[in-house]
Amino acid sequence: MSGRVRPPREPSEDDWEDEDGGDTVPCPYCRRPIHEDSQRCPHCENYISEEDAPAGPKPLWLVIGVLACLAAAALWILGR
Repeated sequence: MSGRVRPPREPSEDDWEDEDGGDTVPCPYCRRPIHEDSQRCPHCENYISEEDAPAGPKPLWLVIGVLACLAAAALWILGR
C-alpha cells in the first residue's frame, strides 16, 4: 500500500439519490451527499444551518455586565 492520500472525489449524479429513494443534496462544506433533512453532515460533522448549530459561548461583555450588576447589588446590600 502506498503512503499517498487520495483527494476527495467529486460527487456524481448517482450520489444524489440514496437507496431508499430519498433525495440528497450536497453538503455546503464538504460537498458529499447528505439527506435533505439532515441537521448535521455525517461526513464532516458540520451543522448545515446556523439555526441547527448548538449555542456558542456567551459574549464576554454579557458575562462582565452580569458580574458588575451582581457586585453592585452586593455592595448596595452590604452598605446598608
